[in-house]
Amino acid sequence: MKPAPFQYFAPTTIPETLDLLAQYGSDAKLLAGGQSLVPTMNFRLATPTMLIDLNRVDELAYIQPRDSGVAIGAMTRQRAVERDANIAKIAPLVAETMPFIAHPQIRNRGTFGGSLAHADPASELPAVTLALGAKFKAKSKKAERWIDARDFFVSLFTTALEPDEMLVEIELPAMPARTGWSFMEVARRHGDYALAGVAAVVSLNAQGACENARIVLMSVGATPVDAQNAAKILVGAEPDEKAIQAAANAVDAEIDPSGDIHASADFRRHLAKVLTRRALAVAVERAK
Repeated sequence: MKPAPFQYFAPTTIPETLDLLAQYGSDAKLLAGGQSLVPTMNFRLATPTMLIDLNRVDELAYIQPRDSGVAIGAMTRQRAVERDANIAKIAPLVAETMPFIAHPQIRNRGTFGGSLAHADPASELPAVTLALGAKFKAKSKKAERWIDARDFFVSLFTTALEPDEMLVEIELPAMPARTGWSFMEVARRHGDYALAGVAAVVSLNAQGACENARIVLMSVGATPVDAQNAAKILVGAEPDEKAIQAAANAVDAEIDPSGDIHASADFRRHLAKVLTRRALAVAVERAK
């Protein structure tokens, strides 16, 4: 199929882009890598009347280490993030996750910010940025604001961005000392959408007890699921096999998976618990 008719704009600066968004608002769609938007337009699941192409806005593509962590421009290609030494050092959970995203050809075009703004609950980056406590910078012609990851993903394919706003930067905080991480997923084939996945981050104190934990699951709800109650089971305890299993079992009460031709809801629940147990075990070992 072919997309419905639309007007096309190719701005070269952020101010020019924001002017267009202010003018056209919800009638416009931003084109980043196009790996998600273009297929939905071809199937006419999305029918924007205006398409604003960001690929000439060079100032949106960068990776910058900062005192607080590392900043990633929204138009930075996923492949660049995957290969960046600063990401591997400051945000190793992101570096571990990137090869799970589709295939190299897709990551060569797909953008870090585009995946987040698309807000697919089966996508890896929303879960990982939520697990890390990332912050997102949004800009409009009138103002700019920071949005915490926990407030960014509102519902299925929906974010907190207003029609006249665009995502310009993602800030990933540096991991504290004695912090371990792990990302795991199960898919029918490598590169397919995950049937279920989990990002886990665990921080230990000097005595080896769990000081903080984050468990964020993907493909088991309308948004990435921050399993806070399950994570609380670990906090203050020695993260041994029994505590890890208890936390893994507890995620079942916090997820709401749906079934489809690829996996039943019950199978996704099973995967969520198994992957959480395995990811927590790896994160704890790395924290030690």
